[in-house]
Amino acid sequence: MAAGLTVVVDYGLCNIDSMLRALEECGARDLERARDPRSIEKASRIVLPGVGSFTAGMRNLNQLGLAEVIRHRSADRSVPFLGACLGMQLMAGSGTEGADEGATEGLGLVPGAVVRLDRKSDSERIPHIGWNEVAQADGCALFRDIPQGSDFYFVHSYRVDLQDPRLEAGRTDYCGGFTSAIALHDRPIFGTQFHPEKSQKHGFQLLRNFLAL
Repeated sequence: MAAGLTVVVDYGLCNIDSMLRALEECGARDLERARDPRSIEKASRIVLPGVGSFTAGMRNLNQLGLAEVIRHRSADRSVPFLGACLGMQLMAGSGTEGADEGATEGLGLVPGAVVRLDRKSDSERIPHIGWNEVAQADGCALFRDIPQGSDFYFVHSYRVDLQDPRLEAGRTDYCGGFTSAIALHDRPIFGTQFHPEKSQKHGFQLLRNFLAL
């Protein structure tokens, strides 16, 4: 398991220590925390975690020269990519969180925009914090050996509004329902709105599944 270099992208916003520890525990032996585009160029797998705003995240990725190399490597059908929480949101084409006006361009790995969650009842709170179920799409490699409807840990106020609903690999019934996992059909590119590194047993199984790709 986990042959080759797994790179966790450090773009100055996210608390990536827990992701690094979780990946190591799940079997990643050749593991690197990277801000250097050259590290991403040689990676066998790329993980983009994240905590913070969309606009600040893209600003840092661009300033560090990481956005373009992530786009380039993600076009390679042999390089698995996982975006988690803000990392999944940055996969979208655009987002407004943290922008003074208009929208900020994202990585564009999936067609769609990042929009704020919209409360549908008084019992729902934003940010959405805590454990919630994920209804899995059939056949997604990320969810292998994970029971349908398992709980994962969320911390977010925004969601990805996909242009192509066929890319939705998981959905969570909160604020009218939102995409909680993404899987491209032609490349090993995945996203989770939840934090797998903080989701205990099922989150660690998901990371093991990713490392096995």
